[in-house]
Formats: sequence, structure tokens, C-alpha cells
Amino acid sequence: MTPLRIGLLGFCAIPFVYYLLALYSTWRFFHSKEVQPDPSAFPPISNLKPVRGLDRDAYENFASLCRQDYPAEYELLFCVGDETDPAYPILQQLQRDFPNRQIRIFCGSQSTAVNDKCAKLARLLREAQYETVVMNDSDVRVSPDYLRTCVAPLTRPGVGGVTCLYASVEEATFADSLQTVGMNADFFPGIFVARELDGVKFALGTTIATTRGNLAAFGGYEALMDRPGDDLLVGRLIAEQGKRMELLPYVVETVPDFASMGALYQKRLRWMTVMRHLRPWGHAGLIFTQGLPFSLLAALLMPRPAMILGFFVPYFVLRGLTAWMVGGWGMKRKGTWKHMWMVPMWDAFAGVLWLHSFTRNTIQWRDHEYRISDGALVAVPPQS
Repeated sequence: MTPLRIGLLGFCAIPFVYYLLALYSTWRFFHSKEVQPDPSAFPPISNLKPVRGLDRDAYENFASLCRQDYPAEYELLFCVGDETDPAYPILQQLQRDFPNRQIRIFCGSQSTAVNDKCAKLARLLREAQYETVVMNDSDVRVSPDYLRTCVAPLTRPGVGGVTCLYASVEEATFADSLQTVGMNADFFPGIFVARELDGVKFALGTTIATTRGNLAAFGGYEALMDRPGDDLLVGRLIAEQGKRMELLPYVVETVPDFASMGALYQKRLRWMTVMRHLRPWGHAGLIFTQGLPFSLLAALLMPRPAMILGFFVPYFVLRGLTAWMVGGWGMKRKGTWKHMWMVPMWDAFAGVLWLHSFTRNTIQWRDHEYRISDGALVAVPPQS
């Protein structure tokens, strides 16, 4: 045990410090309680929904927003590219099935933008009747108390935006299950740590509740039309105004659509590449969250049973406990324990993704390739 070897083994133990911080941050997040204001304070809402293509169970996802137990007026605004979009007849059916709901459908964003989602949201904001707005992805399915829960914090002084957690349902493939494990063991603990150390300076696309004024203060979605990671940026830009972003323990559901491991890999690689460009130092710091390779390195440095057990037992315990605290205890998802054996598999998968992201300056999005240059998306011309 030379001083160099001791130092290297201590370096290999750094991820365990992060895992303990993640457990503490997770406990703090789910242990906090929100006080609901008087329902008479709820404002009318415009729920904005950019749509492109047909997600799995699209009708049920959209219909869940029509069944809201909300004490004030709210409208649903959808925007598709044109009438040939496969979601268009589904939205028309929604209007017929819920005639008492204010449902409007718009075709086209009325602008040319690299980020089509932001262009559609910019139009929907122009068409919205109300000051308070809620944006959510097209694959989101919600409970009747969704709008009440997500808008309530906006009635408190100093709060500029609200976002919330999400969980997959109807997992049909191995890739779907691996994605859920990654969210519980990796993604959500990471944002809980960020919340604990630096506050909430981000938003998740499954829910962003704010006001048109807060969006206009940074230029609205027009300012994000060529930017990747628009959901994260909305939260950051609201926080930079001195307003608080609130992350709620409320869980909405999403229907996964990973037909293969390749599809999951490409989606996560796109996200990791965007994060490398938006938060380069934070992305590089993810090396200190990689407990599996560091435990393997420690085993190579000191291949003795006691040392190997001293690293791998805490690794398995802390990683499994983290995934259960998020999925089982915090989000109350049934069957979380059944997938605990997949946590090391996710960690290996995520480690490869992290390394691969350093080689990428382009991302794939809906069959198109884009280059990230100075924080902006630039369409890559198709090769002839």
C-alpha cells in the first residue's frame, strides 16, 4: 500500500460520496411538503401542445388533458405541421368527443425554424387567450388533478415557473425498462443533487407551467428557435430573472416508444451531446458519478477479496437504494425492485454514452441531422 496506490484508491471512492449526496438530496426532495393555496386563486390557463407525428396511445394522452378537475377556465391549443400529420384526425376526434372543452387546432408554425417545436410553441403563445400557460410533451398522460397541482405554486410570490417528474407506463420492451432504471438511478438523483446545491435552474419538457410575461422577458420561444435543449433553457432563463423555479414531486406518466436498444441509445446520446454543449464543465464532472468503472479500477489496483468487496458491496447497495428511493419510495411506482439487477447494466450503458458524447458535434432528431455550433442548431444538408 504505497502512498500513490492509497491516493488512487481514495480517488476511486469519490463516486460513493456523490451517491450519498444523491440519497440525501432524494430524501430531502420527497420529504418536503407543498401547501396548496385556496382554489379561488387559480387563474385561467392556456395549455399549449406542439405535436408532430403520432405517439403511442396518442388519443388517451390527449384526452387525459380534457378530463381535468380544474376550478377555473382552461383551453387546449394544439399545433401540427399541416393537415397531413397523422395526429390531425386524432385531434379532430378529440374535439368531437369533448365538445364542452375549449380545444383549438392550428396547422403550421407560421415561421421557419430549426427547432420546429419552439416555432410551434411561439405560435401557440400568440394564439393563447390567457396569461398563465402550461406546456407539455405530446406523449404525456396526466391525472385529473394535474393542472391544479402544477399551477398552484405560481400563485405564490417569487415563483416564476413550475416543472415536475415523469415516469414511464406500459413498458413493452427491454429498452423501455432500461430507460426507467436509468431515470430512477441516474437522471432524477442528478437533478435532485443540482436542486440541493444550486436550486432549480432548469425545466423538464413533460411540464412547464409559467406565464406569458415570464417567457416574454427573455424573448419567448422566438429566442429559442435555433437552440437545443429548449426545455432546460426555459427554466434557466426564468431563474436568471430572479424568479424561482419549482420542481414538484408530482408524477405525470409518459408512454415509452423504444422499439430497440439502438433507439434508446440514439435518444440518450442526443441528450448527452446537447448537455456537453450547454453545460461543458458539469458534463465533464459526470466522471465522478461513475461508480462502476472506478470500482473496477480499484479491483485492478488491489486485487484482494477484501478490497474488491469493499468497493463492490457499497456500490451495489448505494445504487440499488438510490433507484428504489426514487422509483419505489418517492414516486411510488410498483415493481421497482424487479429491475434492480439492471442498475449496473445501466451504469455501463451510461458510461459508454458519456464517452461517446465527447466525439459528437451533431445530433439526430426525427430523421434529420443537426450540428451544434456556438450553442445553436444548424441543419446538416443531406448528402446526395
